[in-house]
Order: sequence, then C-alpha cells, then structure tokens
Amino acid sequence: MSKEIDSRTEEIMESKVLWYPDSKKNTQMDSFRVQVNQDFGLNLANYNELFQWSVESYPEFWAEVWRFCGIVSSRMYEEVVDTSKKISDVPEWFKGSRLNYAENLLNHKDQDKVALYAAKENSEEITKVTFRELSQDVALFAAAMRKMGIRTGDRVVGYLPNGIHAVEAMLAAASIGAIWSSTSPDFGVNGVLDRFSQIQPKLIFSVSAVVYNGKRHDHMEKLQSVVKGLPDLRKVVVIPYARSREETDLSRIPNSIFLEDFLVTGKEGDQDPQLEFEQLPFSHPLFIMYSSGTTGAPKCMVHSAGVQYRRVCLVQMLAADLSGVRLCVPLFQTGWMMWNWLISSLAVGASVVLYDGSPLVPTPNVLWDLVDRLGITIFGTGAKWLSVLEERNLKPAETHNLQSLHTILSTGSPLKPQSYDYVYQSIKSNVLLGSISGGTDIISCFMGQNMTVPVYRGEIQSRNLGMAVEAWSYEGKPVWGESGELVCLKPIPCQPTQFWNDENGSKYQKAYFSTFPGVWAHGDYCKINPKTGGIVMLGRSDGTLNPNGVRFGSSEIYNIVEAFEEVTDSLCVPQYNKDGEERVILFLKMAPNQMFGPELVQRICTAVRTGLSARHVPALLLETQDIPYTISGKKVEVAVKQVIAGKEVTQRGAFSNPEALDIYKNLPELQHF
Repeated sequence: MSKEIDSRTEEIMESKVLWYPDSKKNTQMDSFRVQVNQDFGLNLANYNELFQWSVESYPEFWAEVWRFCGIVSSRMYEEVVDTSKKISDVPEWFKGSRLNYAENLLNHKDQDKVALYAAKENSEEITKVTFRELSQDVALFAAAMRKMGIRTGDRVVGYLPNGIHAVEAMLAAASIGAIWSSTSPDFGVNGVLDRFSQIQPKLIFSVSAVVYNGKRHDHMEKLQSVVKGLPDLRKVVVIPYARSREETDLSRIPNSIFLEDFLVTGKEGDQDPQLEFEQLPFSHPLFIMYSSGTTGAPKCMVHSAGVQYRRVCLVQMLAADLSGVRLCVPLFQTGWMMWNWLISSLAVGASVVLYDGSPLVPTPNVLWDLVDRLGITIFGTGAKWLSVLEERNLKPAETHNLQSLHTILSTGSPLKPQSYDYVYQSIKSNVLLGSISGGTDIISCFMGQNMTVPVYRGEIQSRNLGMAVEAWSYEGKPVWGESGELVCLKPIPCQPTQFWNDENGSKYQKAYFSTFPGVWAHGDYCKINPKTGGIVMLGRSDGTLNPNGVRFGSSEIYNIVEAFEEVTDSLCVPQYNKDGEERVILFLKMAPNQMFGPELVQRICTAVRTGLSARHVPALLLETQDIPYTISGKKVEVAVKQVIAGKEVTQRGAFSNPEALDIYKNLPELQHF
C-alpha cells in the first residue's frame, strides 16, 4: 500500500466514537449469544467472543443459525459441512437437506402485512403489496412460466428496474427451481449481451420504457438488439412500464407478449393457480451474478438458493434486527448484488421499499420525504450519494422528522471519515451508521453494521459472524493495524458454488485462490484496527474498476473504445484521491496519422454511455504514447495504477516494454484529484 493511504488511515485508527449501542436493549444478536451459551455450555460475554467462536467452531455455528432462524425445509440435513475440506475445495453445505428459497421468503405468519412498497420518480403514488398478494402474484407468474415450458435449471432473466415486477418474476423462477439473473435498463446492449449470452436464457422480462432524471427513455430499441443476441429465447415478456400498451409496438420483437397476456396463460379457467415450491438441495443454483469482466467476458458466478436465505437471515436478523421493520435501499438497481440482498430481507418479515428513479429528482430531498412518509427504519445508500448531499449542503435533520429512522447503511465504495461527520451532524445524531462491505462474489457482507458495538469515525463496525476475515501481507502473514489483502480463511456457505461454463473449476480457482493457495483473496485492501475490531477499506487490489460503487471491468470499455479506427490501443485504470474516492482514467494510444481531441473524446464517451451505461463513462480521457504489456501479451493495468499513485514498480522482468511505465509518472492532468 502507498504511504499516502497508510498515513490517511493512521488518523482513522484514532477515531472517536459516534454512536453507542443501547445497553438496555436486548437485540437479536444478544438473544443468539445467550442461546449459543445455553446449547453449548459456553460463557460468551460479548460480540468479540461470539465472533471468535463462530469462526473457530463454524459447523456448530452455522447449525445454530439454521435453528435460530427457523429455516423452512422439507428434509433436514445429514451433515453441516465436511471440515476436512478447505474453502478452496468449495465444500457442500447442509448435505441432504431440501428447501426452497421463495418459500422461505413468502412464508410469513402475517399474510396481511405489507411486503413491498413501490415508489417512482415524480409520482406521489405508492403501490403496496401484502405478503398474501405477493404470493398470489408469484403463483400466477410461476404458472405461466411452467405453461411455456420453464423447468428446474432453466435460466430466466430480467432487464428490469427496481420495482414489483422484478421481485415477482424472480420469486416465481425460484419457486420452480429456475435460475434467475438480472440487469437494469441503464445497461446498454453490449453490457447485457456480455452477460446474458453466456447463460442462454429461455425467458426474458423487460419494460417498454423507464423514467430517470425527469425524462422518459425508450427501451424497446435496446430490447430488440438484446433479443437478437439471445437465440435460445422462447419468450419475451414486455411490461408497459412508463409507456402504455397502446404506445408500445411488439411487432419487431419475435416471440414477444405483453405481461398481462402472458399471465393469462397461467390460469385454468377462473381459478387462480396454487403456488408450488420445488424442494431442492441446499446447493441448487438460484442466482447467476457477474464479475466485472476485467480480463475478458464477465465470469458467471452461480449462487445457491439456501445460501441466500441463510446469509441474509444471519446478517440482517442478527446484525440489524430487521424483523418487523421497513427497509429501503433506493439506489440499488437490479444488476447489483445489493438488490438480491435487499429482496432477501423478506425472509425475516421486513417490509421492503422499492424506489425507481433519480435520487435527486424532483429535489435532493425526495428520499428523505419517503423516509418520513412511510416510516422507514433502515435506509441503505451509496457512499457517493452521501457525499453529493454534503456538497449541496443539505441538512435533513433540519427539514425532516426522521423519527422512525434508526439505521443508515452505506456501501458501494469506502465511506470517508468526513461522511461520518456529515451523517451525525446533518442527518441524525443518534442513528446507527453502518458501512458494509462484501461483494457480488458472495452476495453478502464480510463486515458491516452491528447493533451491539460502537460506531467509530471512519471504520466499519465489525467482521460478521462466521466470516474468518483477516488482512494479509504479500508474504501471506496476518497484519493487524496495517494494510493488507482481505482474505477469508474458513469455508463459508455464501461463496459461489461454481462459475457457469467452468467445467474444471480453473477460472474459479484462479479468481480467488491464486494469490494465497487454499485461502480466499477477495481483491480488496483493508486494515483491521486491533483496538476496536473495526475495519477500514482501502480500495481494490486488482484491476477491477469501482467508481461511485459501480463495479465493472476494463474489458467492457475496451470492447467499445478499440472499435474506433482512430484508436490503436487503450488502457483503463482507476485513480484514488486521499479520501479513497475513485475515478476512472482512460488512456488512448492513437493510430498513425490520427489526432486526439475533444471531438473524439465526445464520441467515445457517447459510445460508452450507449453501449454500457452513463455510469461506465470514464472521468478523464488522455492520450498516451505507449501502453505496457507483459511478455505473454497482456496489458498491465495494475502496474499503471501503482505508478499514477506514486508507487515504484520494481519487478519489471515480466514486461515486454517496461519503459512504457515511465510515461505515466507525474502526469500533470492527474495531480488535482
């Protein structure tokens, strides 16, 4: 790690306490600790002791979570996990058990309770769906899917905004045992096909249009191009969203049908179909998520059904006391793992608030208005959005009641210390500010909010139960109070079961276990405070780009930029400022007799925005004379990232043109960030 980052985190390690847990409140975490003590004859006195037990006795711990959370299953497991296997062996969890993810989410004792609230940009209307209504809707979706031939193991995908239809389609697919994958409408055609074409879906759900930032954006042209690139599709279901059915022309999209007509096929006369839940192994695939595509096409991460319910049940029920609350994470779109994480909150009886639209339209207070209107108790957002509010000098504490709000969750990128100050000074002084960190790789959190320990300025509160996380040096040794690679030492049920189209598992092993054999290396730098147990995240350690919490890979940019005849080569790398914020820099090597200039920059930015999304557009485009490569012909992004951060790259033997690294030293355009 650079001296700049190390010096920045020294201040954080001496941070002050901003929030204390209520010693009089008996949290779910406390109840769980008491139960563990009773069941195992222990005397665990606090969270730290409970954490140590959870990672040292992880089979017993995960079995206790199963009991404590009341997992609904048709067959009990025979074995929790084979302890002779390492995390790199991807051991099977809860062998012999049979259950269904959708059944666990919909199996709520109060069926008249509201499960979903849905709000949209520039609309006063809020749609409410009870657990009973949600089950009925899911049954209809599932019956229509079965009628068209969807079976266990088939892939069903959504090109959908954060709304009720996405939840219903996902749960219906899960009830059948089909595998769900989704992305949001702001993804361009290239970004969608890079992902969906690999998994060969039979059914896609999409909207006809979306509204964002005060404008209606047509979606049909993009959908038409996506459908052309997915030859295995049997049905395209279009939802007249933000545009009426009469305004929507399906004639150019083969095998397309409006949602209303599709659902009619699931009915038998006037009878509503009954919801059936396929009973499946714990390891049965539920979701396919995607890596960022740093070194090629995005890797397809397969996550199991049982994993999702158990991880959310643990993290949310124990760490956040979600049962009975209203949870809103409005900035999480359907292509981000946090959407899957959010919807899984239904499993513990939380009411989920879905928001589709810009968080700044019609005013930057729109989401705080929603908090007061619905009595939201847990509000999730991105670190960048909090920074935007601070820059605009918004003070919700003075303009809103926020009485119901007890927790703010922040994710996507490191939450800088100044943002902690802003939240407690300008939003709410007695709120739990929980910075959380995990990833698409686990659809969960290695560390995050905790109702039983203090909030220290600039620190994530604690490592989560069952997650044997440490920071390691390059030599593979644990370092405490120093920066190191985030690793996980023990098996966890939330790791992917496999990568799609990775028959021998070589891509999987390379992705997580090539840095330290047998130990999961997550690709993040972090520092664990030995005094507080808190964690400071220090950015990515690999070539993944993550500006403003939007994670993607450089190859997605290359696929578009290098199609320009003016460009002979390009290099896309992140740059970090002293606060840990990230921006993306795109270097262009021009073709002979071609000129770099504003007109080309504009065309490239437009192409990236159209092909991928506005979030993928680099912050700065610069011309370069050369790009470093390895002897085996691979671009060296990580080394350039180090050079622009002021670090020396001493190991140059693997480079075919090591002198190219010197071009990136002390570039004046990068000095003021």
